[in-house]
Amino acid sequence: MQQSPVPPEPPIYRRIADGLREAILSGDLQDGDRLPGENALMVQYGIARATARQALSVLINEGLAVPKRGSGVYVRQFRPIRRHGSRRLSREQWERGQAIWDSDTRGRPYTVDDVNIDRETAEEFVARALNSTEVWVRRRRYSVDGRPVQLAVSHFPADLVEDTPITQENTGPGGVYARLGDLGHAPAHFTEEVRARMPHPHETVQLDLPAGTPVIAIARIAYTAAGVPVEVNEMVLDSASYVLQYDFDS
Repeated sequence: MQQSPVPPEPPIYRRIADGLREAILSGDLQDGDRLPGENALMVQYGIARATARQALSVLINEGLAVPKRGSGVYVRQFRPIRRHGSRRLSREQWERGQAIWDSDTRGRPYTVDDVNIDRETAEEFVARALNSTEVWVRRRRYSVDGRPVQLAVSHFPADLVEDTPITQENTGPGGVYARLGDLGHAPAHFTEEVRARMPHPHETVQLDLPAGTPVIAIARIAYTAAGVPVEVNEMVLDSASYVLQYDFDS
């Protein structure tokens, strides 16, 4: 009886990458730990520099490691945020005083910083969407477990939200949607456009993105039950930090 051929052994750079991956996934190497450098791998395995570079590139391409110029390659392991498209925006959520991000993070610690609020002349797209040339704009950055994950810029018709908590840093329980509800303009319908692209330079800095990491750009418009647009929100997400979940009926 003819024996099945023995599969060839993986190349050595793959075996090295497999060993490092196992150390990451088992917890022996933690998020932020420095991986052995090219020189260390060359000495440990008796390989050429190009082979050591290939092994590290496997982990970088898998999103498990990130190179830092002049410093080395570091573990980048982050439990993705599950962003549920409809559940997070439910009226029940913000009417009982909970933030949208409480749904996203599910108990994980998050912070909001780089908050800037200004009255501005609306850009063309925003002016058309809101039927308003003057808007109040809220810019902020969100971090989860200490890692920046999202930038957001919300626009509101100026005559609607003038002199309300929406123009202040602390909008109160339930956030801006609860305050729109207080004004009699509660959001009842949303549209979102989602696309992937490479980040702009300032986004790379603000989100501390590794080289080559794309972002997810989401543009959302909120409408009242009467179809009046009350917010345009432009979000930029670190693609490696998110799972986008949408539920549909057939």
